[in-house]
Amino acid sequence: MIKSFAQRSRTLAAVGLAMTALSTSAFADPVEDFYRGKQMDMVIGYSPGGTYDLYARLVARFLGDFIPGKPKIVPRNMPGAGSRLAANWVYNLGPKDGTVIATADQSLAVEQAMGDKALSIDVSKFNYIGNPLADNNTTVTWFTSGVATIEDAKKQDVPMGATGGSTSSQYPKAMNAILGTRFQIISGYPGGNDINLAMEKGEVAGRGSNVWTAWKATRPDWLRDKKINILVQIGLQKAKDLQNVPLLMDLATNPEDRAVLKLLSASVDVGRPIFAAPGVPAERVKALRDAFQLMIKDPTFLEAAKKENFDIDPRSGEEMQKIVSEIVATPKPIAERLSQIIGGIEQNTGR
Repeated sequence: MIKSFAQRSRTLAAVGLAMTALSTSAFADPVEDFYRGKQMDMVIGYSPGGTYDLYARLVARFLGDFIPGKPKIVPRNMPGAGSRLAANWVYNLGPKDGTVIATADQSLAVEQAMGDKALSIDVSKFNYIGNPLADNNTTVTWFTSGVATIEDAKKQDVPMGATGGSTSSQYPKAMNAILGTRFQIISGYPGGNDINLAMEKGEVAGRGSNVWTAWKATRPDWLRDKKINILVQIGLQKAKDLQNVPLLMDLATNPEDRAVLKLLSASVDVGRPIFAAPGVPAERVKALRDAFQLMIKDPTFLEAAKKENFDIDPRSGEEMQKIVSEIVATPKPIAERLSQIIGGIEQNTGR
């Protein structure tokens, strides 16, 4: 039977629609479909005003523009226990679908390597998205403290503000045990900005840890007016503009002590990490990592960072995953010695 012209037209139209549907399906982006119209959370393990907060907010402003579907990213502060509260929430309770990213203390991998029983998560299982800044940390004192050098800190008790079991307490504890300093650690501050205020008020004599770039970005007047003394820098090599300040690991007097201080310094490369929960689908992790790499090269992002006096010295998500995994896998003798040094409550007194 010969089909009518109308029948043939309907058949061709149906075939065309089917081909269009197949073509659309073939080129659809499931990641873009997922993120389109979504709101993401940037969970920040510290209170507002510190460098973890400021860098996380900078990333949150721009990263969504480079994620397929262009989701909006909203910062959400969750301070507590040196950022462990936020890390635990993301690991155990938060969504595992890629709608939550976070930042927490760079020292968590070192704490896990030491076998810290209070850390109930495996930080190597986070999906690392990237790190906008790998820069040396510093330990500082206020200009009226009477402590201008590490040698001065060996001669008198020095109250130091800290957020909890983070680098802000770890560095002073390590220096007490290995170098003979007399730092007295005052823990419980919600974030770095709170410690800065405490120094100004005279509640504490110094701050156990802050990234060098952060001082330049958030307190340039303090540097200009010499309001803080930079006692030591913590990293694997000296910052270009801190050549006269000693590296912590260079202050060791024997190879065993140097190995311990080098492990403690390794977390600097973790920097201000951005990560997602374990279990996020691989294609979404890749999309977030790709977005981060595009963002850190974007002129608008770089100009915004420059305007806020933020240095950008990034690490990719893949690099971060490797760095954290290597720290977690540190040989036990070195990790156990560091644990003995900075893990005990008795070290808090600075004696």
